Amino acid sequence: MLLEGRNAIIYGAAGGIGSAVARGFAREGATVHLTGRTLKKLEALADEIRAAGGKAETAEFDALDEAAIDEHAASVASSAGSVDISMNVITHNDVQGTPLVEMSLEDLESPVRTAVRTNFLTARAAARHMIGQGSGVILMFGGDGDPLPGYHLGGLQVAFSAMEALRRGLACELGPQGIRVVTLRTGGIPETIPAGAGLDDAIRDMVEATMLKRTASLEDVARVAAFAASDHARSMTATALNITCGTMVD
Repeated sequence: MLLEGRNAIIYGAAGGIGSAVARGFAREGATVHLTGRTLKKLEALADEIRAAGGKAETAEFDALDEAAIDEHAASVASSAGSVDISMNVITHNDVQGTPLVEMSLEDLESPVRTAVRTNFLTARAAARHMIGQGSGVILMFGGDGDPLPGYHLGGLQVAFSAMEALRRGLACELGPQGIRVVTLRTGGIPETIPAGAGLDDAIRDMVEATMLKRTASLEDVARVAAFAASDHARSMTATALNITCGTMVD
């Protein structure tokens, strides 16, 4: 197993991406520490993982709450013995569909503030324990990218770019302590779009923009995340893993 004996904290674990990653990590032997704002959903996911033979723990708190984040990471380190992986996939409260010239400052700033705050706080909490271990992996989700003609993404892409700047800084400072920081970058995951959302055209364009004529699935994300967190990727840091199916060309 790629992650046997590792402890992974997943913020936003009850969402589509978080749930897929949690299942993937657990399949590879990690104990997954599921966090979010709705305990009922976390417990349902934990029960599913345990039924499949995995190990899961839950904690209900907001991944924007500095004190709660620090307290939880310390609890995991104390009770489980280590914090080996941290991945933040909470939503960023972005407002889409409004042209920038018509958007309020609050709506533009909201995803940027949310993304930077939550990723900084959760990465910092994990890193403080990883430094003592001399190892650890911090995974981010999003990444730089060009605006999409015809779509109004508001502050979402600005937030992703800010996260990448944070990732570069963290990777540079934490590398000497054996800690890797990597971003998973997709071109969009149709499975996360609710049915009936009226985004059929957007999904079609998303697929058409890829070279493989398909998008990454939640299972694809889970498998790449497990690889990135494992020792098979031990030489990879300060980079983004391109799983856009060819939407973005490096």
